[in-house]
Amino acid sequence: MTPIRRIFIANRGEIAVRIIRTARALGIETVLGVSQTDRDSLGARLATRAVCLGPGPSRDSYLKVDTVMQAALGTGCDALHPGYGFLSENRDLALACDKAGITFIGPSPANLEAVGDKLTARSHAVAAGVPLVPGGNAASLTEAQEVARDIGYPLLIKAVAGGGGKGMKRVNRPQDLAPQLDLAMAEAAAAFGDGRVYLERFVTSGRHVEVQILSDGETVIHAGERDCSVQRRYQKVVEEAPAPGLSPALRTCLCEAATAFARHICYRSLGTVEFMVDVDRAAFYFLEMNARIQVEHPVTETITGLDLVARQIAIAEGRPLGLQQDDITLSGHAIECRLNAEDVAHDFRPSPGRVSLAWFPALPGLRVDSHMTSGATVPPHYDSMVAKLIAHGPSRAAAIATMAEALRVLRLEGIATNAPLHAAIMADPEFAAGGVDTNYLAGLLPRLAGGCP
Repeated sequence: MTPIRRIFIANRGEIAVRIIRTARALGIETVLGVSQTDRDSLGARLATRAVCLGPGPSRDSYLKVDTVMQAALGTGCDALHPGYGFLSENRDLALACDKAGITFIGPSPANLEAVGDKLTARSHAVAAGVPLVPGGNAASLTEAQEVARDIGYPLLIKAVAGGGGKGMKRVNRPQDLAPQLDLAMAEAAAAFGDGRVYLERFVTSGRHVEVQILSDGETVIHAGERDCSVQRRYQKVVEEAPAPGLSPALRTCLCEAATAFARHICYRSLGTVEFMVDVDRAAFYFLEMNARIQVEHPVTETITGLDLVARQIAIAEGRPLGLQQDDITLSGHAIECRLNAEDVAHDFRPSPGRVSLAWFPALPGLRVDSHMTSGATVPPHYDSMVAKLIAHGPSRAAAIATMAEALRVLRLEGIATNAPLHAAIMADPEFAAGGVDTNYLAGLLPRLAGGCP
């Protein structure tokens, strides 16, 4: 066991602030790598020290493995936390940390290799006895046509590498397969440097449910599941825990499948196993495993009382998990809304700029994870998320009520945000009933005058 003294944080925004908060509580120093654009960010002010990685665009700063490693070594850091996004699941970074003697706060390079390539992850799911969506890989149009004949239409073309909806295309008819395949391959190559794709049956009515895993390499447990079905263009918008309306049997099967997958690949760290729940067939299928902290981890923290970042650090130090499955208890319900700097009324147009006023209410049951302060700037180079609101209550209805009140009174001025859309979701009877599928938001938007009230 090697205690960590100083962590290099290779990320930005709210997750950088979140990691700094836990590190401070543990008495660990932090060094934040920042782009020139983020030199005056809240994270840069809160960290023990901040060092510049390069210009604003992420390809010139946050995505440069060599630069990140030089900065970590040059500041005497003995550990590196990659957060989420950017280099968080980059095997080269994990290998570089191993070579340099820096503790990578995340899974091993072997774990990253096992789940970073979706085709490899699918093969591990088969070996672990975890059900898969029918599909197969396709390196050419001929191969894609053969897979399509087996699984039928509609289907999804998905990038082997990466995520976030990039390289993902829905195909409804055979005549659309060729052009969509070309688009998916080109988009995947541009986004991830890897143009490989595979095809999956499109689940017409599906719910996106994921299971939080904790493992020290010996003991594998779960911390319940989250529902992430409220999505726009495959990007999560609202998440909640536990997932509403699941039968006890299905909930148990999902969690057992997730732990079986993690155990099969000898996983060590925090991770999330994602599933598609087929509502029509009352079945579920493995989608992927995310080998990192998730954006939506606060809803799990809120209902379990765990500090998942602290657990992640402890595992990286070589400490035993110190928990058994029976130690995980769930309390109440939590909902997270991702506040993005975007103009919903104008087709979700990005809204970078200066935040003239940032004020979040101190409501009972409300947690706010954000890097926004009055006078802060939302740059055009990065993801548009500016805050996460997490509402907790003894019941789902209570959590919705708290979230609705928070959205009503918060102030983020100087930029447009999607707060009105979140308010509309919280007020919608279909969402209030629980168990919406991934088609929900696409169906709600046309019902809202001008995109939202």
